[in-house]
Amino acid sequence: MMFEYLLFDLDGTLTDSAPGIIASVHYAMEKMGKSVPSGTDMSAFIGPPLMETFQSICGLSYAEAAQALEYYRERYNVTGLFENQVYPGIPVLLERLQAEGKQIVLATAKPEGMAVRILEHFDLSKYFTLMAGASLDSSRARKEQVIAYVKECVPAISRENAVMIGDRDQDAIGAALNGLDCIGVLFGYGSSKELTEAGAKWLAKDTDEIYQLIHSEG
Repeated sequence: MMFEYLLFDLDGTLTDSAPGIIASVHYAMEKMGKSVPSGTDMSAFIGPPLMETFQSICGLSYAEAAQALEYYRERYNVTGLFENQVYPGIPVLLERLQAEGKQIVLATAKPEGMAVRILEHFDLSKYFTLMAGASLDSSRARKEQVIAYVKECVPAISRENAVMIGDRDQDAIGAALNGLDCIGVLFGYGSSKELTEAGAKWLAKDTDEIYQLIHSEG
């Protein structure tokens, strides 16, 4: 196996971004004169495209979801993206992989500009050869679209030499739709059940296990 190209998700994989995302979702809904339905598992907002979750979870129309997304970004772009912290072990893992010559790529459904700002803020951008995220016009929004874009940028990527590393079902599904396998991480926002049912080939409980899986032979 010995993967050369490593595609990392951001939210729930590199950083614990829940506080800023959740606060910004509530801010957006309040500005819409609405509220998130009582009893909602707020982790559902972390990872998938927000246009979709505003509609599916909050019952907004497409036009309302687009307005809510604008309100969300009002808060998130200023303060929310920094209400965030890097998971323990991530800087050491990335430094170690880079020193071995691995090609480390960001593949996130978060808007690309925001993702780059977060990695720069936490001094992680130096480890990445490519930072790919969603486009603001929603033409590249879902994880499979982001991974497809990564493959366009790096044509050498294949199932044999690359793996997706993420914490949610769309990481595993997006990888599979692009002919890649997925390492599901269990310290983020997805469960082992969610990741396994979505097709993640391996599960890692911490960064040491991520490292071992990247270097395993089967």
